[in-house]
Amino acid sequence: MAAVTLTFVIAFAGAVYLRGWLHRRSIPVWRACSFFLGLLATWIAVASPIASWDGHMLTAHMIQHLLLMTIAPPLIWLGDPLIMARSTRWPFPTRLGRLLGHPAFCWLAAAAALVAWHVPAIFRLGMQSSTWHFIEHASFLTTGLLFWWPVIQPWPSVELWPRWSMLPYLFLATLPCDVLSGLLVFSDRVAYPIYLCTAHKGGLSPLEDQQCAAALMWTCVTVVFLAAGTILSMQMLSPKPRLQEAVSI
Repeated sequence: MAAVTLTFVIAFAGAVYLRGWLHRRSIPVWRACSFFLGLLATWIAVASPIASWDGHMLTAHMIQHLLLMTIAPPLIWLGDPLIMARSTRWPFPTRLGRLLGHPAFCWLAAAAALVAWHVPAIFRLGMQSSTWHFIEHASFLTTGLLFWWPVIQPWPSVELWPRWSMLPYLFLATLPCDVLSGLLVFSDRVAYPIYLCTAHKGGLSPLEDQQCAAALMWTCVTVVFLAAGTILSMQMLSPKPRLQEAVSI
């Protein structure tokens, strides 16, 4: 039932965006496709068969986290979903951009969510309660959206730090993931005993599954952040007129 409800909510969000896009037609097609890919990544994380595997494999659980924090948010923001409210007199989007868009707050919120939910006691709480499990996923998606807000800078974001500062911003964000991944990869015991008490899938032992999950997070976060940093560097090194032209598009 929860999967059906979440599927409906995600589909409704897509329908609202599509209606606004068809009405305005000011957003390029590639941005609209990016938004729908972001919704698809969210659906895969919370309502697809992968969502039912997270109780049996830490790797599946980690895939959910990566989709919600690292993959879906930048794709959603690249779709510029809040721009649909630009022609209205509703002041909330602009106020939201100024209130929650500070890079320090966005970085700390994402790092805190990542570290807190991987503390064994809190991890167990999220796995044993459907309510806390939902809160866990919601916090990952919310903090993921916050983290990528100053990087993507969708409307109505306000540039509070110079653009080059997003490079160390991304680099420093890899450090909590590196520490957590390293602890899980090189540990000789299972960090989350709940996976010792469940029917395991995938043909891996609980310890091998833990190492696979940690390696996946280590690799995925590094690749995505490196790609984002490369794109930012290319934008900053591009001639200014071209950059302005690209932004105007």
